[in-house]
Amino acid sequence: MTPWEIQGTELINCNCSYGCPCQFNALPNNGFCEAMGAISISNGYYGDVRLDDLNIAVVFQWPGPIHEGKGKCQPIVDERASPEQREAILKIMTGQDTEPFATMFAVFASTLEQAFDPIFTKIDFDVDVDARRGRIHVEGVFDAVGEPIRNPVTGNEHRARIDLPYGFEYELAEIGSGTSRSQGNIALDLKGTYAQFARLHLNNKGPIRHRAAA
Repeated sequence: MTPWEIQGTELINCNCSYGCPCQFNALPNNGFCEAMGAISISNGYYGDVRLDDLNIAVVFQWPGPIHEGKGKCQPIVDERASPEQREAILKIMTGQDTEPFATMFAVFASTLEQAFDPIFTKIDFDVDVDARRGRIHVEGVFDAVGEPIRNPVTGNEHRARIDLPYGFEYELAEIGSGTSRSQGNIALDLKGTYAQFARLHLNNKGPIRHRAAA
């Protein structure tokens, strides 16, 4: 198994209500799952290949709950990545060189019926986790915007977080509202639904913990 590790920031928007039942081992609000988002890798490696300052993105669609499978996936890799970096990133994204079900990459890969050929394109990523604000532009594939949840009466920003001490993706996520639209192999249109903003630190064995479990 080739050792790897990445640190970075993510913004993900899915079709469920704020909170996302998946985070609580519950069934999706609408009976099916759709999502898109991106990760900006601040620093990382796969074996001897450095992955610093590269972005990755993805569009997912499942006809039912994720664990029931039959999903589709469109992987997207930063056009700036070298051939060696592209190969390394795709191995991570497809759950290779990872302990079984240790990361979201490995978990989601196990539920897919179809993975489209990767797209190599420009990925603009501007996300502030603490402010719960961000924009993603994946050229030719999708655009996503994340913002704070608003109180329906006062319009004030509402802050909520999800703490997963034993999760396979993040330890702590800020929750916001996301709106995104994709085109191509998986065309989705999400408006004012669940968005998560998180800092990630992952390796072959899963998330690297920085917080004490309660």
